[in-house]
Amino acid sequence: MKVKDLGLKQGNSESRSKERGTPSGRMRQLIDRRGVQTIFLVVVFSVTASPTVAQPPTLQERLESLVESHEGQAAVVVKHLPTGESVAIHADNPMPTASLIKLAIMVEAYRQADAGKVDLSQELTLTDDDKVPGSGILTKHFSPGMKLSLRDAIRLMIAYSDNTATNLVLETIGLKSVSDAMTSLGCAETKIHSLVYRGETSIFPERSKRFGLGSTTAGETARLLEQLQLGELASADSTKEMLDHLRACESRSTLPRSLPKGTVVAHKTGSVNAARTAAGIIESPEGPIIVVVLTAENKDRRWTDDNAGERLCSRVAEVAYRNFCPEEQRAVPGKLTELTEGTEGWLVEALQRTLNAAAEPSPGLSVDGDFGPVTKQAVLEYQQSKGLAATGTVNAETWAALGPLLTSDEAVRNWEELTVELPDLKPVDSLAGPPFVTCRSWIVAAPESGDVLGGHQHEQPFENASTTKLMTAWIAIREVQREPDLLQEKVRVSVRADDTPGSTASLHAGEELTLQDLLYGLLLPSGNDASVVVAEHLGSRFDPPEDQPESEDPLVRFIAEMNRTAKSLGMTSTTFRNPHGLSTKDHATSTRDLFRLTQMIIQDGRLLPYLSTRSAIGKIQSVQGYTRYQLWTNTNRLLNIAGYHGMKTGTTKAAGACLVSLGERDGRQLVVIVLGSSSSDARYTDTRNLFRWGWQTLQQPMNNRSEEK
Repeated sequence: MKVKDLGLKQGNSESRSKERGTPSGRMRQLIDRRGVQTIFLVVVFSVTASPTVAQPPTLQERLESLVESHEGQAAVVVKHLPTGESVAIHADNPMPTASLIKLAIMVEAYRQADAGKVDLSQELTLTDDDKVPGSGILTKHFSPGMKLSLRDAIRLMIAYSDNTATNLVLETIGLKSVSDAMTSLGCAETKIHSLVYRGETSIFPERSKRFGLGSTTAGETARLLEQLQLGELASADSTKEMLDHLRACESRSTLPRSLPKGTVVAHKTGSVNAARTAAGIIESPEGPIIVVVLTAENKDRRWTDDNAGERLCSRVAEVAYRNFCPEEQRAVPGKLTELTEGTEGWLVEALQRTLNAAAEPSPGLSVDGDFGPVTKQAVLEYQQSKGLAATGTVNAETWAALGPLLTSDEAVRNWEELTVELPDLKPVDSLAGPPFVTCRSWIVAAPESGDVLGGHQHEQPFENASTTKLMTAWIAIREVQREPDLLQEKVRVSVRADDTPGSTASLHAGEELTLQDLLYGLLLPSGNDASVVVAEHLGSRFDPPEDQPESEDPLVRFIAEMNRTAKSLGMTSTTFRNPHGLSTKDHATSTRDLFRLTQMIIQDGRLLPYLSTRSAIGKIQSVQGYTRYQLWTNTNRLLNIAGYHGMKTGTTKAAGACLVSLGERDGRQLVVIVLGSSSSDARYTDTRNLFRWGWQTLQQPMNNRSEEK
């Protein structure tokens, strides 16, 4: 059976060729011309079965998922002071602080002031020798001989992370006194090692080599912030001043970034090449929330606001805030709102980028996500140039005039001129060499006949991560068969979908896109948010689960349908608790069960164009009035090699690296499924070795084949 027979003989090619006005239709045209002859599928799983329906993830689960998905080391502590509820992840691991150590310096300075050892009003004199590079304003903008108070130097150290001001403070209070004070407060791992950019002054040389400027643990920094908030570190006046310094922190790209407008955050950040840190107190409507995020050895080392470390800090703060604050404190999707002066966030960043590109002449706005007077003036001038009401407020008419937004993703404004650059296909694997696998479970099978060539623990349930989305997509495409117009139906993103942690299709609450584009967002970047949107949109079509017969929640109903469908396909070792595969108790399947599902998908054919697409672009509109295009790239690296035709990746800490693959060689198809490989790279090595073994096995007589290898 050929893939082109499966996917196109039902009339899909003709209908897709008419979709040239949509990104997904155009992308599918490229796929329909490919024609596939033979396919192999390999899957590896790790699962635990139980017939219950998923509950919303806990705060612990949501934060663990964020940490697990971060490419680098990460430690997190969140604590809601009024209730004492807290989450700690790797909280005792010593980590580099970068400039976050300046929090400890400030604390010791005020403790010395309370003890009469220093005077916060005493004048410090700036000299040429004091000036050091890096963050701050003293070195760049002030001349030698200028005077400032110790209190003002502390303000510059916290608000602007001024390195020169930091050294002035340290030379006044003593370098060693900071670490001694932290030890006395129960924070023995919290140490400043040297003056900033003065490595020769290090009093902890080995720690300097390991951690740089300073070190701490997430738990100790959280304890320090809690003691500060409760007034246990210093006098009432000193406590008030320290909190005011932290509220003045100029950085908005970490903890405050995604919080509701007007939320006050008393915080401090730190950044060096491989580490990004942030810690602070969110002054929420439900009381103070301590948030500490430390990262190190980060893969993403870019100096941009969308750096992965800073985004992790932002996301942890957002998840914590939404967990402890009531729903009514948040924006309601579907309600039209406008961007006005004082607004912050990613949408303001997109507005600034778009104004820079669309306005003539370009206003040259800083893309900082802060809708201040300069951005307002640019909006006014743009509105006047387009004959719109010049209000300085961005409403639906202004969005329409601006055209597609430019986000931090691929800048797409003209669809007809867009091209996607893809790497050349690598040579097909050689058949030489024995198989080697790291996975817990695997299966190699022929989808046309259903023959299992071999497997290991392939009947045992294991967690299977985002390979779960194959069932989510299968149910969606099955509904499309019953109702073809469903593909072009607009689907709206909910707050619950936007809140879903882990891998993302970069969808935001209140945005809309077609189900057709949504399937690309589900299957290519493995969007957990997209999976919830699919489930919520289709779930009301299905019956509730037997143990919740009165449930009206479409997500609950969709998950119940996933389990009913699994049962109908003979997936006896499978239980689904959510539509995305994030680790949840009892969410599991076997590689044999996954093969039963993939065999059905291959025979039906309609999902194959999505699963084999390497890149696609979706058109997204919002109730705000804006339009943007989102580039999605397939997470499956085997698609860059000839003979592999996709299926689905999946990774969580509990499940390991998983992969369902379809391959073809010499007119034959195979499926390989691996669950629980030791790493992302290992799952591809495991899969290619198993494919190689599978091709060789196909050449042997049936009676020489082994079911267990």
